[in-house]
Amino acid sequence: MSREPIYDIAVIGAGIVGLSTAWQLQKRYPKYRILLIEKESEVGLHQTGHNSGVIHAGVYYVPGSLKAEFCYRGAKDTKTFCREHSIEFEECGKLLVATNEVEYDRMLLLYKRCRENSLKVELLDQAELNRREPNVKGIAAIYVPSTGIVNYQKICQKLAELFDHAGGALMLESEVVDLKEHASYVDIKLKNAQVQASFLVSCGGLMADRLTKMLKIPTDFQIIPFRGEYYQLPPQHNNIVKHLIYPIPDPDLPFLGVHLTRMIDGSVTVGPNAVQGWKREGYGRINFSIKDVAEMVTFVGFWRLLKTYWKTGLIETKNSWFKAGYLQQVQKYCDLVELEDLQPYPAGIRAQAVMKDGSLVHDFLFASSERTLHVCNAPSPAATSAFPIGQYIVNKLDDQITTL
Repeated sequence: MSREPIYDIAVIGAGIVGLSTAWQLQKRYPKYRILLIEKESEVGLHQTGHNSGVIHAGVYYVPGSLKAEFCYRGAKDTKTFCREHSIEFEECGKLLVATNEVEYDRMLLLYKRCRENSLKVELLDQAELNRREPNVKGIAAIYVPSTGIVNYQKICQKLAELFDHAGGALMLESEVVDLKEHASYVDIKLKNAQVQASFLVSCGGLMADRLTKMLKIPTDFQIIPFRGEYYQLPPQHNNIVKHLIYPIPDPDLPFLGVHLTRMIDGSVTVGPNAVQGWKREGYGRINFSIKDVAEMVTFVGFWRLLKTYWKTGLIETKNSWFKAGYLQQVQKYCDLVELEDLQPYPAGIRAQAVMKDGSLVHDFLFASSERTLHVCNAPSPAATSAFPIGQYIVNKLDDQITTL
């Protein structure tokens, strides 16, 4: 096993959050030797490469939370980055559609939250909704004009290129198998090498909890995977909607519901649902890992979570296996979609941090030691928020790494 020279800073994880962080660190500290470690053969292959490509505006998030702040700033930063580097994106806007009186009341609360988060939004009555989206049925909607779409993997590829040009080092196909923190450095054992760094930043996504455990950092959470399953509509439905069409979410449930999403390549996807995953990187239809399941079922927080959401979990599982149930969620607001229109599309995995008491961590969660900082939970909209998250991490590290 080869031993690499010591680096000033190592970043684990080349998803969009890790790439943004590494690039901003290299810009802030151009003389430092900064290493970005990724276990896959390409960047952005996991959560970043399996999402719906939406540039979120920040509709749902608690005012004053990191999630709300990062999303609001991140949407602007993402669009600016795309303009500067000629990456295609579109501000197509989003409609949150109420289909009954219960949803209408929830919609008004969401509208109030939008205003509290300084978002420019518009309430549409039924006639205006029908005028803008003839194929969508509902009694009212919130129009969010700043919501956009982009290919986040292209942003990742550009970030990797910029990081390299700025002097950073990227190690692909380099899985971390062990970490040890010493007084003056961190030992990073990879499958194919041994690396040392004066400081370590972990953006491990689906493996975030395992990385903190390697360093014996005390935490109360575990990553529980949820599969987000999508379908793609056939090409004849590429113009079925002009905007992104979202349902009004149930505030008692943690996910947003099945929506119609225009993709930057012109296609339209349907989804995602939220099904319990049995493998952290289980993107295929058969997804099961003995190791992942064993960790999950021996974690008390999993059973407490299951107790709270067991009924929703059964419904989501049923709809996952039987497309007719999934279709009903779409036909609630767009009955032009038929069963045969739901064509296969890759699933995504959401790395959801769950606490020992069974509560879901809805905001960003960090953990640290003397020479390490870990992004433990970076929930949706982490892709939209990647630039302010990276800036937040760089600022957080300033006092520590300037002493290197």
